[in-house]
Amino acid sequence: MTASIKISHVNKRFGKTDVLKDIHFTVEQGQIYGLIGPSGAGKTTLVKIIVGMDHPSEGEVKVLNTAVPNLKLLQRIGYMAQADALYNDLTGEENLAFFASLFSLKKAERQTRIHYAADLVNLTADLKKRVQAYSGGMKRRLSLAVALIQDPEILILDEPTVGIDPELRLSIWKELYRLRAAGKTILVTTHVMEEAEKCDQLAMVRDGSILISGTPAELKNQYGITSLEEVFLQAGGERK
Repeated sequence: MTASIKISHVNKRFGKTDVLKDIHFTVEQGQIYGLIGPSGAGKTTLVKIIVGMDHPSEGEVKVLNTAVPNLKLLQRIGYMAQADALYNDLTGEENLAFFASLFSLKKAERQTRIHYAADLVNLTADLKKRVQAYSGGMKRRLSLAVALIQDPEILILDEPTVGIDPELRLSIWKELYRLRAAGKTILVTTHVMEEAEKCDQLAMVRDGSILISGTPAELKNQYGITSLEEVFLQAGGERK
């Protein structure tokens, strides 16, 4: 297997606070890898380091065998942040067109990608509306469409389904499976254990450390229980 993302002994400190502690794992090509843990566990900080928006205090991050940060890599990565980074004064379609323009897409391909991404997140009927009129869930859906706009090799999605209704959440996961089958690599953070079951590999994160990692089946078998939530608690994820 080819490593799409390789994290080697990453530490991150803000002042005297250790936010990430000796994080190391590998995400293989064509894999959905889940970072699971509560808010404040360090997932978003780690994701920002992988994308190149932040730097580790120690350790190394390689994406597609290239040391991060690297501007050229951004052409190959689709990133959905936890906080929506959208232009409220523009329409949904104008947002997608703007982000599509940042990549090396021909005009016809750009339009095709805009239609595909909008359709996937069920926003086609709302593309002419300004984003300031969108609900929170609609903004999350548009952010996901933006992450997919350039047909990236790697998708990095930080809590992608927060505020999205269950039916559309299933639809999005169905598309993530299709993208995985097409050879895409997907890193997703979530605090929802139901979504953890959908990942090929998991790392359970607590207080900046990885408590345990493996496939959902391996983790449940290791503890002899059928609930990933119970695995997390037994691995040390409970609040003290």
